[in-house]
Amino acid sequence: MTNSTVLTNGVRLISQRVEYMHTVSIGIWVANGTRHETPDHNGIAHFIEHLLFKGTERRTARQISHEIDSMGGILNAFTGHEYVCYYAKVLASFLPRAADLLTDIFLHSNFPADEIERERKVILQEIKMRDDAPDECIHDRFHESFWKGHPLGLSVLGSEETIGRITRNDIIAYKQSRYRPEDIIISAAGNVDHNELVGLMEKAFSGVSSGWVPAAPAGEPDSSPGRCVHLIERDLEQSLICLGTRALPQDHPDRYALYLLNTILGGGMSSRLFEEVREKKGLAYSVYSYVISHADSGSLVVYAGTEQKHCREVIDIALREMGRLKREAVPADELDSSREQLKGKILMSLESTDSLMTRLAKNEIYLRRYQPVEEVLAGFDAVTAEDILALAGRLFDGSRLNLEVMGKTAGLDVTGEQLVF
Repeated sequence: MTNSTVLTNGVRLISQRVEYMHTVSIGIWVANGTRHETPDHNGIAHFIEHLLFKGTERRTARQISHEIDSMGGILNAFTGHEYVCYYAKVLASFLPRAADLLTDIFLHSNFPADEIERERKVILQEIKMRDDAPDECIHDRFHESFWKGHPLGLSVLGSEETIGRITRNDIIAYKQSRYRPEDIIISAAGNVDHNELVGLMEKAFSGVSSGWVPAAPAGEPDSSPGRCVHLIERDLEQSLICLGTRALPQDHPDRYALYLLNTILGGGMSSRLFEEVREKKGLAYSVYSYVISHADSGSLVVYAGTEQKHCREVIDIALREMGRLKREAVPADELDSSREQLKGKILMSLESTDSLMTRLAKNEIYLRRYQPVEEVLAGFDAVTAEDILALAGRLFDGSRLNLEVMGKTAGLDVTGEQLVF
Protein backbone atom coordinates (compact mmCIF):
# COMPACT_ATOMS: atom_id res chain seq x y z
CA MET A 1 0.00 0.00 0.00
CA THR A 2 1.62 3.23 -1.20
CA ASN A 3 0.39 6.73 -0.35
CA SER A 4 1.65 10.23 -1.07
CA THR A 5 0.95 13.75 0.12
CA VAL A 6 2.30 17.06 -1.18
CA LEU A 7 2.46 19.96 1.30
CA THR A 8 1.45 23.44 0.16
CA ASN A 9 5.12 24.47 -0.19
CA GLY A 10 5.97 21.45 -2.38
CA VAL A 11 7.52 19.04 0.15
CA ARG A 12 6.54 15.49 -0.84
CA LEU A 13 5.74 12.69 1.64
CA ILE A 14 5.58 9.13 0.32
CA SER A 15 5.09 5.92 2.28
CA GLN A 16 4.70 2.23 1.64
CA ARG A 17 3.04 0.15 4.33
CA VAL A 18 4.10 -3.46 4.90
CA GLU A 19 2.22 -4.51 8.00
CA TYR A 20 4.10 -7.74 8.72
CA MET A 21 7.47 -5.97 9.05
CA HIS A 22 8.74 -5.03 12.50
CA THR A 23 10.76 -2.02 11.34
CA VAL A 24 10.32 1.32 9.62
CA SER A 25 12.91 3.12 7.52
CA ILE A 26 12.39 6.85 7.10
CA GLY A 27 14.52 9.09 4.92
CA ILE A 28 14.63 12.81 4.22
CA TRP A 29 15.95 13.27 0.70
CA VAL A 30 17.06 16.43 -1.10
CA ALA A 31 17.19 16.21 -4.89
CA ASN A 32 20.32 18.34 -4.97
CA GLY A 33 23.82 16.90 -4.86
CA THR A 34 27.37 17.23 -6.12
CA ARG A 35 26.41 18.10 -9.71
CA HIS A 36 24.70 21.25 -8.40
CA GLU A 37 27.90 22.56 -6.77
CA THR A 38 30.37 25.04 -8.23
CA PRO A 39 33.98 23.90 -8.71
CA ASP A 40 35.09 26.36 -5.98
CA HIS A 41 32.71 24.75 -3.47
CA ASN A 42 33.12 21.14 -4.63
CA GLY A 43 32.40 18.81 -1.72
CA ILE A 44 30.10 21.17 0.20
CA ALA A 45 27.00 18.94 -0.13
CA HIS A 46 28.91 16.04 1.43
CA PHE A 47 30.41 18.38 4.06
CA ILE A 48 26.90 19.45 5.13
CA GLU A 49 25.83 15.81 5.26
CA HIS A 50 28.52 15.21 7.90
CA LEU A 51 27.71 18.34 9.87
CA LEU A 52 24.00 17.71 10.32
CA PHE A 53 24.89 15.08 12.93
CA LYS A 54 27.03 17.47 14.97
CA GLY A 55 24.46 19.30 17.05
CA THR A 56 21.17 21.19 16.98
CA GLU A 57 19.45 23.74 19.19
CA ARG A 58 18.05 20.85 21.28
CA ARG A 59 20.70 18.12 21.01
CA THR A 60 24.46 17.82 21.12
CA ALA A 61 26.28 15.45 18.80
CA ARG A 62 26.68 13.04 21.70
CA GLN A 63 22.97 13.17 22.51
CA ILE A 64 22.10 12.46 18.88
CA SER A 65 24.19 9.28 18.80
CA HIS A 66 22.98 8.16 22.24
CA GLU A 67 19.34 8.67 21.30
CA ILE A 68 19.45 6.52 18.17
CA ASP A 69 21.39 3.84 20.08
CA SER A 70 18.75 3.85 22.81
CA MET A 71 16.21 2.84 20.14
CA GLY A 72 18.46 0.08 18.79
CA GLY A 73 18.26 1.88 15.48
CA ILE A 74 20.47 3.05 12.63
CA LEU A 75 21.03 6.72 11.78
CA ASN A 76 23.09 7.57 8.72
CA ALA A 77 23.32 9.62 5.53
CA PHE A 78 24.85 9.54 2.07
CA THR A 79 25.55 11.99 -0.74
CA GLY A 80 25.38 11.37 -4.47
CA HIS A 81 25.72 13.51 -7.55
CA GLU A 82 21.99 14.23 -7.68
CA TYR A 83 20.72 13.81 -4.12
CA VAL A 84 21.48 13.70 -0.41
CA CYS A 85 19.65 11.38 2.00
CA TYR A 86 19.40 11.38 5.80
CA TYR A 87 17.72 8.27 7.14
CA ALA A 88 16.87 6.23 10.21
CA LYS A 89 15.80 2.60 10.59
CA VAL A 90 14.03 1.68 13.83
CA LEU A 91 11.40 -0.61 15.27
CA ALA A 92 7.95 0.62 14.21
CA SER A 93 7.06 1.66 17.77
CA PHE A 94 9.96 4.15 17.75
CA LEU A 95 8.87 5.96 14.57
CA PRO A 96 7.72 9.15 16.39
CA ARG A 97 11.07 9.46 18.19
CA ALA A 98 13.06 8.73 15.02
CA ALA A 99 11.00 11.25 13.04
CA ASP A 100 11.59 13.91 15.69
CA LEU A 101 15.33 13.20 15.69
CA LEU A 102 15.64 13.31 11.89
CA THR A 103 13.53 16.47 11.66
CA ASP A 104 15.65 18.18 14.30
CA ILE A 105 18.99 17.48 12.63
CA PHE A 106 17.63 18.32 9.17
CA LEU A 107 15.97 21.61 10.07
CA HIS A 108 17.77 22.86 13.19
CA SER A 109 21.45 21.96 12.98
CA ASN A 110 23.46 24.91 14.31
CA PHE A 111 26.86 24.15 12.71
CA PRO A 112 29.15 24.82 15.71
CA ALA A 113 32.44 26.35 14.54
CA ASP A 114 34.55 23.83 16.47
CA GLU A 115 32.60 20.92 14.95
CA ILE A 116 33.12 22.34 11.45
CA GLU A 117 36.88 22.40 11.93
CA ARG A 118 36.89 18.94 13.48
CA GLU A 119 34.78 17.51 10.66
CA ARG A 120 36.92 19.28 8.05
CA LYS A 121 39.85 17.19 9.32
CA VAL A 122 37.71 14.04 9.16
CA ILE A 123 36.76 14.68 5.52
CA LEU A 124 40.37 15.42 4.59
CA GLN A 125 41.26 12.04 6.07
CA GLU A 126 38.39 10.47 4.10
CA ILE A 127 39.88 11.93 0.90
CA LYS A 128 43.31 10.54 1.79
CA MET A 129 41.76 7.15 2.61
CA ARG A 130 40.10 7.05 -0.81
CA ASP A 131 43.34 8.04 -2.54
CA ASP A 132 45.18 5.30 -0.61
CA ALA A 133 42.66 2.72 -1.86
CA PRO A 134 43.44 2.37 -5.58
CA ASP A 135 40.41 0.18 -6.28
CA GLU A 136 38.21 3.06 -5.07
CA CYS A 137 40.28 5.91 -6.44
CA ILE A 138 40.32 4.64 -10.01
CA HIS A 139 36.52 4.84 -10.27
CA ASP A 140 36.62 8.48 -9.20
CA ARG A 141 39.41 9.13 -11.70
CA PHE A 142 37.43 7.44 -14.45
CA HIS A 143 34.31 9.55 -13.90
CA GLU A 144 36.39 12.71 -13.53
CA SER A 145 37.92 12.00 -16.96
CA PHE A 146 34.73 10.74 -18.58
CA TRP A 147 32.75 13.82 -17.47
CA LYS A 148 35.65 16.26 -17.75
CA GLY A 149 34.45 19.85 -17.63
CA HIS A 150 30.97 18.74 -16.56
CA PRO A 151 29.47 18.86 -13.03
CA LEU A 152 29.08 15.07 -13.07
CA GLY A 153 32.87 14.87 -13.11
CA LEU A 154 33.14 16.55 -9.70
CA SER A 155 34.12 14.34 -6.78
CA VAL A 156 31.46 13.82 -4.10
CA LEU A 157 34.17 14.28 -1.45
CA GLY A 158 35.68 17.37 -3.03
CA SER A 159 39.42 18.01 -2.94
CA GLU A 160 41.81 19.01 -0.19
CA GLU A 161 41.84 22.53 -1.66
CA THR A 162 38.07 23.02 -1.85
CA ILE A 163 37.34 21.45 1.55
CA GLY A 164 40.09 23.57 3.07
CA ARG A 165 38.52 26.86 1.97
CA ILE A 166 34.80 26.25 2.63
CA THR A 167 33.66 28.57 5.43
CA ARG A 168 30.83 28.36 7.93
CA ASN A 169 29.02 31.13 6.03
CA ASP A 170 29.35 29.10 2.82
CA ILE A 171 27.82 26.09 4.55
CA ILE A 172 24.87 27.99 6.04
CA ALA A 173 24.14 29.84 2.79
CA TYR A 174 24.33 26.64 0.73
CA LYS A 175 21.95 24.72 3.00
CA GLN A 176 19.46 27.59 3.27
CA SER A 177 19.31 28.00 -0.49
CA ARG A 178 19.69 24.48 -1.87
CA TYR A 179 17.42 22.62 0.55
CA ARG A 180 14.34 23.87 -1.29
CA PRO A 181 10.92 22.50 -0.30
CA GLU A 182 10.19 21.38 -3.87
CA ASP A 183 13.40 19.29 -3.76
CA ILE A 184 12.62 17.64 -0.40
CA ILE A 185 11.14 14.15 -0.36
CA ILE A 186 10.27 12.34 2.87
CA SER A 187 9.93 8.62 2.24
CA ALA A 188 9.09 5.86 4.70
CA ALA A 189 8.58 2.13 4.32
CA GLY A 190 7.68 -0.74 6.61
CA ASN A 191 5.03 -0.92 9.30
CA VAL A 192 4.07 2.73 8.91
CA ASP A 193 0.72 4.50 8.73
CA HIS A 194 0.74 7.32 6.17
CA ASN A 195 -1.55 9.60 8.14
CA GLU A 196 0.71 9.21 11.17
CA LEU A 197 3.73 10.09 9.02
CA VAL A 198 2.03 13.24 7.74
CA GLY A 199 1.06 14.19 11.27
CA LEU A 200 4.64 13.79 12.46
CA MET A 201 6.19 15.82 9.64
CA GLU A 202 3.68 18.34 8.29
CA LYS A 203 3.98 21.06 10.92
CA ALA A 204 7.78 21.18 10.85
CA PHE A 205 8.20 21.00 7.07
CA SER A 206 5.33 23.23 5.97
CA GLY A 207 7.41 26.26 7.02
CA VAL A 208 10.46 25.40 4.86
CA SER A 209 11.16 27.90 2.09
CA SER A 210 13.90 28.98 -0.29
CA GLY A 211 14.14 31.63 -2.96
CA TRP A 212 17.04 29.98 -4.79
CA VAL A 213 16.40 29.18 -8.45
CA PRO A 214 18.74 26.56 -9.93
CA ALA A 215 20.30 26.99 -13.33
CA ALA A 216 19.24 24.59 -16.05
CA PRO A 217 21.21 21.35 -15.61
CA ALA A 218 24.12 20.83 -17.95
CA GLY A 219 23.27 18.17 -20.52
CA GLU A 220 25.52 15.37 -21.66
CA PRO A 221 28.90 16.94 -22.46
CA ASP A 222 30.73 16.81 -25.74
CA SER A 223 34.01 16.41 -23.85
CA SER A 224 36.10 13.24 -24.03
CA PRO A 225 35.15 12.57 -27.66
CA GLY A 226 36.29 9.45 -29.44
CA ARG A 227 38.64 7.00 -27.75
CA CYS A 228 40.67 8.38 -24.83
CA VAL A 229 43.39 6.70 -22.76
CA HIS A 230 44.72 7.91 -19.40
CA LEU A 231 47.58 6.09 -17.66
CA ILE A 232 48.06 6.78 -13.95
CA GLU A 233 51.44 5.70 -12.63
CA ARG A 234 51.23 4.11 -9.16
CA ASP A 235 53.52 1.61 -7.44
CA LEU A 236 50.97 -1.23 -7.26
CA GLU A 237 51.17 -4.99 -7.52
CA GLN A 238 48.28 -4.96 -10.00
CA SER A 239 47.21 -2.83 -12.91
CA LEU A 240 43.67 -1.57 -12.34
CA ILE A 241 41.48 -1.01 -15.38
CA CYS A 242 38.34 1.07 -15.90
CA LEU A 243 37.01 0.96 -19.44
CA GLY A 244 33.72 2.68 -20.10
CA THR A 245 31.38 4.34 -22.53
CA ARG A 246 28.14 6.30 -22.50
CA ALA A 247 24.92 4.71 -21.27
CA LEU A 248 21.33 5.88 -20.65
CA PRO A 249 19.46 8.22 -18.28
CA GLN A 250 17.44 6.86 -15.37
CA ASP A 251 14.08 7.18 -17.10
CA HIS A 252 15.07 6.02 -20.59
CA PRO A 253 12.61 3.53 -22.12
CA ASP A 254 15.51 1.21 -23.01
CA ARG A 255 16.82 1.03 -19.43
CA TYR A 256 15.60 -2.55 -18.98
CA ALA A 257 17.62 -3.66 -21.98
CA LEU A 258 20.63 -1.77 -20.58
CA TYR A 259 20.46 -3.54 -17.21
CA LEU A 260 20.22 -6.90 -18.95
CA LEU A 261 23.10 -6.03 -21.27
CA ASN A 262 25.23 -5.12 -18.24
CA THR A 263 24.29 -8.32 -16.42
CA ILE A 264 25.28 -10.43 -19.43
CA LEU A 265 28.53 -8.54 -19.88
CA GLY A 266 29.83 -8.38 -16.32
CA GLY A 267 27.03 -8.45 -13.77
CA GLY A 268 27.72 -11.70 -11.95
CA MET A 269 29.61 -14.97 -11.68
CA SER A 270 27.98 -16.30 -14.85
CA SER A 271 28.70 -13.14 -16.86
CA ARG A 272 30.85 -13.23 -19.97
CA LEU A 273 33.67 -11.19 -18.47
CA PHE A 274 33.83 -13.32 -15.32
CA GLU A 275 33.86 -16.51 -17.40
CA GLU A 276 36.51 -15.32 -19.86
CA VAL A 277 38.85 -13.32 -17.64
CA ARG A 278 38.68 -15.23 -14.35
CA GLU A 279 37.34 -18.73 -14.94
CA LYS A 280 38.96 -19.59 -18.28
CA LYS A 281 42.21 -17.61 -18.11
CA GLY A 282 42.72 -16.84 -14.40
CA LEU A 283 43.82 -13.29 -15.19
CA ALA A 284 41.92 -11.49 -12.44
CA TYR A 285 40.29 -12.05 -9.09
CA SER A 286 37.92 -9.11 -9.50
CA VAL A 287 36.28 -8.34 -12.84
CA TYR A 288 32.82 -6.88 -13.38
CA SER A 289 30.81 -4.17 -15.12
CA TYR A 290 28.31 -1.66 -13.77
CA VAL A 291 25.95 1.08 -14.90
CA ILE A 292 25.65 4.57 -13.43
CA SER A 293 22.55 6.42 -14.61
CA HIS A 294 21.79 10.08 -13.94
CA ALA A 295 18.74 12.18 -14.72
CA ASP A 296 19.94 13.00 -18.22
CA SER A 297 22.89 10.72 -19.00
CA GLY A 298 24.88 7.72 -17.82
CA SER A 299 27.90 5.48 -18.22
CA LEU A 300 28.65 1.76 -18.44
CA VAL A 301 32.02 0.76 -16.98
CA VAL A 302 34.12 -2.41 -16.99
CA TYR A 303 36.54 -2.86 -14.08
CA ALA A 304 39.33 -5.40 -13.58
CA GLY A 305 42.54 -5.79 -11.58
CA THR A 306 45.32 -7.88 -13.11
CA GLU A 307 49.12 -8.19 -13.36
CA GLN A 308 50.76 -5.55 -15.50
CA LYS A 309 51.89 -8.14 -18.06
CA HIS A 310 48.27 -9.23 -18.58
CA CYS A 311 46.77 -5.74 -18.67
CA ARG A 312 46.54 -5.44 -22.45
CA GLU A 313 45.05 -8.93 -22.75
CA VAL A 314 42.29 -8.11 -20.27
CA ILE A 315 41.50 -4.85 -22.09
CA ASP A 316 41.28 -6.74 -25.39
CA ILE A 317 38.94 -9.35 -23.87
CA ALA A 318 36.66 -6.60 -22.53
CA LEU A 319 36.55 -4.88 -25.93
CA ARG A 320 35.92 -8.21 -27.68
CA GLU A 321 33.02 -9.08 -25.37
CA MET A 322 31.49 -5.64 -25.80
CA GLY A 323 31.85 -6.02 -29.57
CA ARG A 324 30.17 -9.43 -29.51
CA LEU A 325 27.10 -7.88 -27.91
CA LYS A 326 26.61 -5.54 -30.87
CA ARG A 327 27.33 -8.20 -33.53
CA GLU A 328 25.74 -11.38 -32.17
CA ALA A 329 22.27 -11.82 -30.68
CA VAL A 330 22.33 -13.10 -27.10
CA PRO A 331 21.19 -16.76 -26.96
CA ALA A 332 17.73 -17.26 -25.47
CA ASP A 333 18.93 -19.30 -22.48
CA GLU A 334 21.55 -16.68 -21.53
CA LEU A 335 19.01 -13.87 -21.83
CA ASP A 336 16.44 -15.76 -19.74
CA SER A 337 19.03 -16.54 -17.04
CA SER A 338 20.08 -12.88 -16.81
CA ARG A 339 16.45 -11.81 -16.74
CA GLU A 340 15.69 -14.08 -13.78
CA GLN A 341 18.88 -12.98 -12.02
CA LEU A 342 17.80 -9.33 -12.13
CA LYS A 343 14.19 -10.05 -11.20
CA GLY A 344 15.32 -12.17 -8.26
CA LYS A 345 17.59 -9.43 -6.93
CA ILE A 346 14.81 -6.86 -7.17
CA LEU A 347 12.27 -9.05 -5.40
CA MET A 348 14.70 -9.99 -2.63
CA SER A 349 15.54 -6.34 -2.06
CA LEU A 350 11.87 -5.67 -1.28
CA GLU A 351 12.29 -7.61 1.98
CA SER A 352 14.33 -4.72 3.40
CA THR A 353 12.58 -1.56 4.61
CA ASP A 354 15.59 0.63 3.80
CA SER A 355 15.62 -0.67 0.21
CA LEU A 356 11.88 -0.01 -0.08
CA MET A 357 12.34 3.50 1.32
CA THR A 358 15.17 4.21 -1.13
CA ARG A 359 13.15 2.87 -4.06
CA LEU A 360 10.23 5.15 -3.19
CA ALA A 361 12.43 8.24 -3.13
CA LYS A 362 14.36 7.44 -6.31
CA ASN A 363 11.12 6.74 -8.18
CA GLU A 364 9.96 10.20 -7.17
CA ILE A 365 13.26 11.91 -8.07
CA TYR A 366 13.72 10.29 -11.47
CA LEU A 367 10.23 9.23 -12.60
CA ARG A 368 8.06 11.67 -10.61
CA ARG A 369 5.73 8.78 -9.79
CA TYR A 370 5.59 5.47 -7.96
CA GLN A 371 6.51 2.56 -10.21
CA PRO A 372 4.95 -0.75 -9.12
CA VAL A 373 7.38 -3.64 -9.02
CA GLU A 374 5.10 -5.53 -11.41
CA GLU A 375 5.80 -2.85 -14.02
CA VAL A 376 9.55 -3.29 -13.55
CA LEU A 377 9.34 -7.08 -13.89
CA ALA A 378 7.20 -6.69 -17.01
CA GLY A 379 9.82 -4.30 -18.40
CA PHE A 380 12.48 -7.00 -18.12
CA ASP A 381 10.17 -9.65 -19.54
CA ALA A 382 9.52 -7.52 -22.62
CA VAL A 383 13.22 -7.20 -23.60
CA THR A 384 14.26 -9.28 -26.60
CA ALA A 385 17.66 -10.31 -27.92
CA GLU A 386 17.12 -7.87 -30.78
CA ASP A 387 16.61 -5.04 -28.28
CA ILE A 388 19.97 -5.74 -26.65
CA LEU A 389 21.68 -6.08 -30.02
CA ALA A 390 20.32 -2.70 -31.15
CA LEU A 391 21.22 -0.99 -27.86
CA ALA A 392 24.77 -2.36 -27.89
CA GLY A 393 25.14 -1.07 -31.44
CA ARG A 394 24.18 2.43 -30.31
CA LEU A 395 26.28 2.51 -27.14
CA PHE A 396 29.41 0.67 -28.30
CA ASP A 397 30.18 2.96 -31.22
CA GLY A 398 33.46 4.37 -29.89
CA SER A 399 32.20 7.95 -29.72
CA ARG A 400 32.63 8.13 -25.93
CA LEU A 401 35.11 5.38 -25.00
CA ASN A 402 37.39 6.10 -22.06
CA LEU A 403 40.17 3.91 -20.63
CA GLU A 404 41.85 4.51 -17.26
CA VAL A 405 44.75 2.30 -16.16
CA MET A 406 46.33 2.72 -12.72
CA GLY A 407 49.52 0.95 -11.69
CA LYS A 408 52.91 0.36 -13.24
CA THR A 409 52.19 1.68 -16.69
CA ALA A 410 55.71 1.75 -18.17
CA GLY A 411 55.79 -0.27 -21.35
CA LEU A 412 52.01 -0.52 -21.62
CA ASP A 413 51.42 -0.01 -25.31
CA VAL A 414 47.83 1.11 -25.69
CA THR A 415 46.44 4.08 -27.57
CA GLY A 416 42.95 5.35 -28.33
CA GLU A 417 43.19 4.14 -31.91
CA GLN A 418 43.73 0.59 -30.66
CA LEU A 419 40.50 0.54 -28.65
CA VAL A 420 38.27 -1.12 -31.19
CA PHE A 421 35.20 -3.23 -30.43
